[in-house]
Amino acid sequence: MEKIHKSDQEWREQLTKEQYEVTRRKGTEPPFCGAFYDHKQPGIYRCVCCDLPIFSAEHKFTSGTGWPSFFQPVDESHIEYHQDNSYGMHRTEIACARCDAHLGHVFKDGPKPTGLRYCINSVSLKFEPAEDQREE
Repeated sequence: MEKIHKSDQEWREQLTKEQYEVTRRKGTEPPFCGAFYDHKQPGIYRCVCCDLPIFSAEHKFTSGTGWPSFFQPVDESHIEYHQDNSYGMHRTEIACARCDAHLGHVFKDGPKPTGLRYCINSVSLKFEPAEDQREE
């Protein structure tokens, strides 16, 4: 996948302050307040920075964590995994494969069939309802 490269200033101009802090500086939004943590509409969740499809509503589940949670991505090639040892924790960060936006983390305590929980910041996503979906 071809990478999208922009300057820090270009990202700041494109994104809201909160989107920038989460996606470009690896921040985390507070739990239970993001637009998509309790969102149930059918459709696709795309990267807020580059529009790449990341998750499907079909793979979303209620985790009780306060963040949108999915058990698998739309396409494994659309995300990258990085070790995150910040704050004294050992976690696996997930980022957009096209623009390197920080999306959240993945944990091994999810439901079947994968056993994974992709715990995502709502602010790192934008939603495309099923009736508006386009071909990729």
